[in-house]
Amino acid sequence: MTSLVLKALIAAGALCALTTAGHAAPPEPWDLKADMGYAYGKDGKTLAYRMGTKNADMLLKGAKKVPRGTLFFIGQNGQLYMRTGSYLEGDGSFSFGADE
Repeated sequence: MTSLVLKALIAAGALCALTTAGHAAPPEPWDLKADMGYAYGKDGKTLAYRMGTKNADMLLKGAKKVPRGTLFFIGQNGQLYMRTGSYLEGDGSFSFGADE
């Protein structure tokens, strides 16, 4: 169940990256909500689940916090990836922006 939550966060990030890719507008924060779980399924589909607090302790066992400074993206092969480390230029612009 904990890997499901991690995959959900990754999927949410990927969806955000896909919707903002190619736009000149500044990035927008994710709209992740409390009591919701976000999943990137084994079939590559993204899902959202309504969660309760009944099994919260069990859900948190083995769960890992996503490190700050983590970038999620979909590769050319359609696979979801994550990268930690630098992805911004000194002026705050995205290092891997569209070729224009």
